[in-house]
Amino acid sequence: MKTLRKFFPIIVSFFFVLLFIYASASKMLDFENFQVQLAQSPLLSAYAGFISYAVIILELVIAGLLCFHLTRLWGLFASFAIMVAFTVYIYLILNYSDFVPCSCGGILEKMSWQQHLVFNMVCVLLALTGVFFIGKERAYRWSRTAAELAFTAILSAGSMVALFLSSEYIMKKENNFTRRFLPHPIDFPQKLNLEVNSFYFAGQHGDTIFLGNKVAPLIMGKVYPSFDKLILDTLKISDASLPFQELKLQVQYPYFSLADGHVPAVFEGEFPDVNAQLAMHQKAYFSTIVMIKPKHYIFRGQSTKTRETIMGLLETEPDVKFRFNTTFLEKQIDGIFDTDGNFVTDPVKQNVIYTYFYRNEYRVLDDQLRFTGQGKTIDTITKAQLKLNTLKDGRIKMNAPPLKVNQDQAAYGGLLFNEANLRGRHESAKMWQQAKVVDVYHYPTATYRYSFYVHHDGPNKMRSMLVTAKHFYILSGNQLIRYQRMR
Repeated sequence: MKTLRKFFPIIVSFFFVLLFIYASASKMLDFENFQVQLAQSPLLSAYAGFISYAVIILELVIAGLLCFHLTRLWGLFASFAIMVAFTVYIYLILNYSDFVPCSCGGILEKMSWQQHLVFNMVCVLLALTGVFFIGKERAYRWSRTAAELAFTAILSAGSMVALFLSSEYIMKKENNFTRRFLPHPIDFPQKLNLEVNSFYFAGQHGDTIFLGNKVAPLIMGKVYPSFDKLILDTLKISDASLPFQELKLQVQYPYFSLADGHVPAVFEGEFPDVNAQLAMHQKAYFSTIVMIKPKHYIFRGQSTKTRETIMGLLETEPDVKFRFNTTFLEKQIDGIFDTDGNFVTDPVKQNVIYTYFYRNEYRVLDDQLRFTGQGKTIDTITKAQLKLNTLKDGRIKMNAPPLKVNQDQAAYGGLLFNEANLRGRHESAKMWQQAKVVDVYHYPTATYRYSFYVHHDGPNKMRSMLVTAKHFYILSGNQLIRYQRMR
């Protein structure tokens, strides 16, 4: 028994020396990948930079402490603490995280998370036993050793829980531009060849998708949930003689509209009738308009007084009525270029989400043009980075291409899907050449949820997206691609 007490701590110590040296060496040899793995951790994403260095240094220091008789007890206490932390980390992943990531690399690469948990618990018991044996050899009281181990375990576990809670708050509320890529949030792609690349998303009815055509604005495409063919219909308008520049189709089935803000004009119809009647003409110009519900639109225009961009509400029944919101878009520089952005409607909640192109912010309007909230995208560009020049005739022009933060958006059921334009921390530059990145936000609570890649289809990139309850759709080249939503 005395021999066991003497040699067991030594055997345990050298087991941990081998474990920590191998683990730290494997991390250093593939350090960039190790940082990326930590950045994708559902618990420690916000602290990936700091923890990536701290874990390696700590493992090497502990290995050094275990090599010498005078410091071996400290080394075993530290081994006990770090293994308790790792065990709590895996327990939180399995029970409280938003998702379970892929298994980590290194020495435990082939293990499942459940096997990791068992392995770590065995390591905790080995370190604990080694501490007790050394304590017995040095005539420490059992109660003293037990109390020290209990304090160490509570401190270690509590620190891990605190890191988890803090990281979750930072990632969802105060993100430091670290994306969280979930495993396969969209999957099982299906492709439908549209023959031309001039189609755009015009609306949805469940998983029946309506497409407009930029080249032939009165041609409407329709794809049923069977996703086996494109059906074309020709729409008709009551006055085709107007000087259209960009006649755009929108569908809120069974209602549809065709609008051009340069004329300006809005035509309205109801399926199965393909005829659309002129509902508004020359009342107000607009650059973009979205149909929230039948006879009810929110648009972006320009103030006749300040020339700055404003938002407006158009109702076409029983009479044409307008209402304006001049304070919704926040001016930073000129009130025109700095407020430029894209806005989409959530077909479930009937909100409009306006996302600025050149700063990290989105803002929400209800169907009555009332401001209901705002949120931040996870990048760090809080002010539009624009170089503007005022011409002699008063016109304002850009002197240089602006830094674009947000590209395109879609919304469904309280979620905002934002095609991001900037690479975040710990992200592969190579992957950004192979795919687009979509960040997902829960806009009613202004929280970031997760991100995912949309891979290029050969030389073609995603140019537009649409979301339904079950699917995520993109247009890429001549293809309409449908993914199954896994979240």
